[in-house]
Amino acid sequence: MDPDVLVIGGGNAALCAALMAREAGATVLLLEAAPRAWRGGNSAHTRNLRCMHDAPQDVLVEAYPEEEFWQDLLKVTGGLTDEALARLVIRHSSSCRPWMRRHGVHFQPPLSGALHVARTNAFFMGGGKALVNAYFRSAEALGVQVRYETPVERLEIADGRFVAAHLKDGERIAAKTCVLAAGGFESNRDWLREAWGQNERGEWPSDNFLIRGTAFNQGVLLRHLLEDHGAERIGDPTQAHMVAIDARAPLYDGGICTRIDCVSLGVVVNRDGERFYDEGEDFWPKRYAIWGRLVAQQPGQIGYSIIDAKAIGRFMPPVFPGVKADTLPELAHKLGLPVDSFMRTLDSYNAACRVGTFDHTALDDCHTEGLAPAKTHWARPIDTAPFYGYALKPGVTFTYLGLKTGDTAAVRFGGAASPNLFVAGEMMAGNVLGKGYTAGVGMSIGTAFGRIAGANAARAARQQPAQPLATLIATEQGALHAAA
Repeated sequence: MDPDVLVIGGGNAALCAALMAREAGATVLLLEAAPRAWRGGNSAHTRNLRCMHDAPQDVLVEAYPEEEFWQDLLKVTGGLTDEALARLVIRHSSSCRPWMRRHGVHFQPPLSGALHVARTNAFFMGGGKALVNAYFRSAEALGVQVRYETPVERLEIADGRFVAAHLKDGERIAAKTCVLAAGGFESNRDWLREAWGQNERGEWPSDNFLIRGTAFNQGVLLRHLLEDHGAERIGDPTQAHMVAIDARAPLYDGGICTRIDCVSLGVVVNRDGERFYDEGEDFWPKRYAIWGRLVAQQPGQIGYSIIDAKAIGRFMPPVFPGVKADTLPELAHKLGLPVDSFMRTLDSYNAACRVGTFDHTALDDCHTEGLAPAKTHWARPIDTAPFYGYALKPGVTFTYLGLKTGDTAAVRFGGAASPNLFVAGEMMAGNVLGKGYTAGVGMSIGTAFGRIAGANAARAARQQPAQPLATLIATEQGALHAAA
């Protein structure tokens, strides 16, 4: 039988949508392009959810009020965000965890290497893979039908209304409503090349990008909706959650363990041995996501993070050990960097350091003077052997080009909201993230809009109008109270 709600995708947003729709009484079919062993998309690589809270809550310490969350998001996006939708996500993040727990998700206090986000982020017990598995177990127990290795090639849409999905093998699946949660296009190498083009050095920067997550986010339906159906778009195709990761990482699915987290404790140079940005601009969880783009703008799309023995033990070590040397010239030689320019850079940096009270957990007073670019915090001379170097490449997590939406999660065509086609997760994250990133906010967006999309898809299947989040949550809480 044709389902009430068809969910396309298999990550956090898709699963939240499927669960919400099923809880509302709809029949649900979820299509995941990946094999079962690779299910979950980028969500399988996540660790936490950024959460607003006005007082300590179980695994969250102190408080993280709405306005501070908003200001953090405003800073990293440079204002390229829809404030109404951003605040919707922020407010939802304060109340979603009880629902997540009901579907088998467990939380834990942050590990020692992540204490700097203990106040702002709730960590999943077992990480994103455990979250994805819990949601799939709950969905299947509730009667959601799941099909793996089922990529959708195109949609049948009439006057902004979803009619059916057409699979790659030619099968047609009709449904009363549909939720799109199939991710961005970061795994599509041709589209990345098209978006980034050629730089002034004649390089194709995207050829040197690594993909931190799934190989299955090809952007097929995103391009289809934008180009074939004229869906309203949001975002810049070159903007993405892009992180500096170990250059030795695999092309796909390297995940969090390949991220290099010692940047703020040392200096970063390009292949010419020159610094190019302030490594101590702000706390690492607020700035780590700019470094992939910074490295992408350097010659050869490569950089090198340099630290000394004083930094060891103060950051989460990556999966691969760094290149080690007893002297700085030896380190430059091992990394293949020009020794003379490298030493000029390091000598200038060391001489410019004004060391006060070093504290890597606070915005301390250790800074440089008379140096461009400056290092505004955590500036200490790199002078204590052994020395370590990590080669960096841009690691793309997900792209920000997506479908424009509003507080009901409906896809928009020609200024009008679709009555039965909804979007969640990376396919619409650009509404909130015009650029930049702060740790855990992708899961906050996916959870909020996945739940909105699923609930409204179930309503549309009953020919009821879509509702904004506040109304949906109030209805849900009322039902829970009545059941109790």
